[in-house]
Amino acid sequence: MNAAFQPQIILLREGTDTSQGKSQIISNINSCQAVAETVRTTLGPRGMDKLIFDGKKTTISNDGATIMRLLDIVHPAAKTLAEISMAQVYQYVFTVILFT
Repeated sequence: MNAAFQPQIILLREGTDTSQGKSQIISNINSCQAVAETVRTTLGPRGMDKLIFDGKKTTISNDGATIMRLLDIVHPAAKTLAEISMAQVYQYVFTVILFT
């Protein structure tokens, strides 16, 4: 049988959102831009510190790697962006985020 006529089989966990289309693309872009903007404002000579409260501990930092580690990112696209940036060498953590 030709591979073009075989149905696609996709396995997803129960309750997984299967959104598709233009609205999902816009959602992905917006979530990645929000993460990028959070880190972007810490750069340069006028870089701002970020205050992050995780429920029990308060952290003030302008280090992008620390901020990315402390953020509780839920959106799948933004979470992937954060994971990719953290996989890089520590001092080059902004490369992925700044070019989004």
